[in-house]
Amino acid sequence: MSFVESDERKALRAAVFELATGYGHQYIARKARAGEHADELWAEAGKLGYLGVNLPEQYGGGGGGMAELATVLEELGAGGCPLLMMVVSPAICGTIINRFGTEEQRSRWLPGLADASTIMAFAITEPDAGSNSHRITTTARRDGDDWVLSGQKVFISGVDWADAVLVVSRTADAKTGKLKPALFIVPTDVPGFEYRPIEMDLVSVDRQFQVFLDEVRLPAEALVGSEDAALAQLFAGLNPERIMASAFALGIARYALDKAVTYANQRQVWGTAIGAHQGVSHPLAQLKIEIELAKLMTQKAAYLYDMGDDFGAGEAANMAKYAAAEASARTVDQAVQVHGGNGLASEYGLGTLIAASRVGRIAPVSREMILNFVAQNSLGLPKSY
Repeated sequence: MSFVESDERKALRAAVFELATGYGHQYIARKARAGEHADELWAEAGKLGYLGVNLPEQYGGGGGGMAELATVLEELGAGGCPLLMMVVSPAICGTIINRFGTEEQRSRWLPGLADASTIMAFAITEPDAGSNSHRITTTARRDGDDWVLSGQKVFISGVDWADAVLVVSRTADAKTGKLKPALFIVPTDVPGFEYRPIEMDLVSVDRQFQVFLDEVRLPAEALVGSEDAALAQLFAGLNPERIMASAFALGIARYALDKAVTYANQRQVWGTAIGAHQGVSHPLAQLKIEIELAKLMTQKAAYLYDMGDDFGAGEAANMAKYAAAEASARTVDQAVQVHGGNGLASEYGLGTLIAASRVGRIAPVSREMILNFVAQNSLGLPKSY
């Protein structure tokens, strides 16, 4: 792993940042407040090859890895346009289908995920399961050659925009009677599939939904991979989720820090710029350090994942997600403080990020569960739950 990015990676960063700043945070905020999606930005990012940069070239992707996709999301966020569905559609769903799907599934779904003509959501969280994925109750049963799904999901991003949802369910093991996980591609227009918006105090173009599966009938080919190996398949998608969540948080943190530094250089109080005061400059300098440290861990996690080290990537991805989420929340808070009352004025584009940056401490995995993981797996301490 090199600490100096290649010329190609630098060029990718610059091009994506230019795209994002061309739209700007006001574009995202306006779309979000109107209940609309970032259709134009998403379509252009797909047309330019950014959304599918991690997917194989034979399916219309860029042939890169998670490192490249995380770079795209970070730069979009740094330019004021964080896109949550990038965590879901090309990263989680695209990765799982590419690694474990059939050739028919890859040919059917990956080209659309790469060029933005198809969007896929991901549904794992349930009202009574939360972080404990072993308690998922959405169940799939066989009926002839078909599968029939029933259950409920909650806090599912972008369902209203998606063509299909990759649903995590369970199947009954005939030998043991126990339930085991399985993954299914569920088109959003299939009978028995319904969704309802969850009202959120979160200004985002990617809204949250409850999903209801009422005897949803699917053909056999809707199953992704093997029903006997779905747990491994599921976790193969969760490492990219954490890496991309880190990139999402880093982008927001960089955007907020840039806003704070610009304002601290320009704002004059008693004849001098407020950035000259250590009470302003030191917290910003500390946040710069925290962002860079989180960025390094994110790059390490992506590197390990792209090298095929799933276990090492899991540890690094959890640490990166923790560090990036903390840096993001702290940076946005400090940026607002530097701006004073202007920090909550729509003109300055920071107030909308308060809730968005705070989400990183909760989803897709809470910081407390990350600390549990590190305590048990990295330090060898006893399991606490």
